[in-house]
Amino acid sequence: MPKMKTHRGAAKRFRLTARGKIVKKRSFHSHLLETKSPARKRRLRKAGLISDADAPRVRRLLPYA
Repeated sequence: MPKMKTHRGAAKRFRLTARGKIVKKRSFHSHLLETKSPARKRRLRKAGLISDADAPRVRRLLPYA
């Protein structure tokens, strides 16, 4: 059976924690930052976990992660 290909777009956007959870960068932190409060921008700096409902789809895109 041939090897599966990793979805390169997903590989750039997601990574795994040591316990196997999937981490993503938070959205809404790339532009229009003047109107957002400093506290909100600080929170957006930190990575977030994807929901349990989305995890199986992302795992299919990253077969070797």
